[in-house]
Amino acid sequence: MTHPIIRDLESRHTAKRYDATKRISQDDLAVLYSAMRLSPSSINSQPWKFIVIESDAAKERMHSTFANKFQFNQPHIKAASHIILFAHNPQYTRENYGQVIDADIKNGRTQTENREQAFGAFAFVDLNTDEQGNNAAWTKAQTYIALGNTMHAAARLGIDTTPMEGVDAQLIGEEFASELDGYICDVALALGYHDAEEDYNAKLPKSRLSKEQIIQVL
Repeated sequence: MTHPIIRDLESRHTAKRYDATKRISQDDLAVLYSAMRLSPSSINSQPWKFIVIESDAAKERMHSTFANKFQFNQPHIKAASHIILFAHNPQYTRENYGQVIDADIKNGRTQTENREQAFGAFAFVDLNTDEQGNNAAWTKAQTYIALGNTMHAAARLGIDTTPMEGVDAQLIGEEFASELDGYICDVALALGYHDAEEDYNAKLPKSRLSKEQIIQVL
């Protein structure tokens, strides 16, 4: 199949080594940031925060969060062009959703007089919230939608990526406490351009289960 979407996905791979001399252009970064912002989420909740690690100082801070574990991902922090922390709100509230509704009103999607009625969708949040107000499993799931969307946008731009669940959420939470402001980062994304000589994964064939094994048409 030669469709552009399939070409994107066929060419995409998880980079194992990055070329530290190459950086993503500001124009491409602008596209990626827009793709992140436009990612879909349940009831348009957008329960996420994206922290972009770009400067050498920020990379040094992120590098330090691998002190205890997942050191196999540590080299990406300084070699990749950028690292993005995909963080989710573990206690998404009615007030948080109110900000979404107010944006809808400003953008003309919802009429001002219908503001209270628009909170009806928040019932779905209640279904996924425990007695302590925790709905992290639900908000984290939304954040992974944004992660996938960003990875596809990067592939379209010819940018390599490495999704990293091998990060220390506790140390990230401590090091970037002011930036996260209560949000939790369980996954990060390295972005840049792979090292043509050292990235062994780029040379391996793409391997997936067959269509017949995973797709059933009724």
